[in-house]
Amino acid sequence: MKAQELRGLSPEDLRAKAEELRKELMKLRLLHTTNQLENPMRLRHIRRDIARIETILREKEIQGVGHGEGE
Repeated sequence: MKAQELRGLSPEDLRAKAEELRKELMKLRLLHTTNQLENPMRLRHIRRDIARIETILREKEIQGVGHGEGE
């Protein structure tokens, strides 16, 4: 998932996507613990996607606050 794609989404959509990825991450962690996970790199990709979403949400939050102060 690319940051450019995520920046086009609304904050609500980003939060929903992050929640969906967190649920998937929990399932993958369970599979990894029981040695049933076929692609362990998927864990890393999901964690990074979640971090990317959190960063973009924070950027949007800062921009929203910044626009209100100057007006």
